[in-house]
Amino acid sequence: MNYSIFATGFGWIAVAGSEQGLSRITLPQPNREKALAYIAGLAPQPVADSSFFGDLILRLQGYFKGERVNFPDALDLTGTTTFQQAVWKATRTIPYGETRAYGWVAGEMGVPGAGRAVGQALGRNRFPIVIPCHRVVGSDGSLGGFSNGLETKRRLLALESGVM
Repeated sequence: MNYSIFATGFGWIAVAGSEQGLSRITLPQPNREKALAYIAGLAPQPVADSSFFGDLILRLQGYFKGERVNFPDALDLTGTTTFQQAVWKATRTIPYGETRAYGWVAGEMGVPGAGRAVGQALGRNRFPIVIPCHRVVGSDGSLGGFSNGLETKRRLLALESGVM
């Protein structure tokens, strides 16, 4: 496994990847050590190599500066379920600066009524920002949940709306 840790205006981010693609991306953490802790157990001897990720780090840094950035990167989906993969695929289509409801994601997958299950799958998203789970909200516009806390979700949505 290869990894890199870098700073953004929001905090420290760690990315990890295998030959299959990205394995994990952290949301911004308050310090380098905390970001590293999120990926520490992924492989017995990880290798620090930012070149492994091409321009991903620059794109992520640009994103956190408010730039519209695409993330077509391959993902290492080892250990994920078919349902999670379908949720993440649908979520990846939500445009920058827009939101969709959990029920919308379920409908895109052809399983209307599975909004709660969609939320659970998004809670296991190992690729935040690349799979923009922060763009999924409740049908009434409420934020719902977020693994890194609702304040982070608010900040990401504000960043994308140009409010920051």
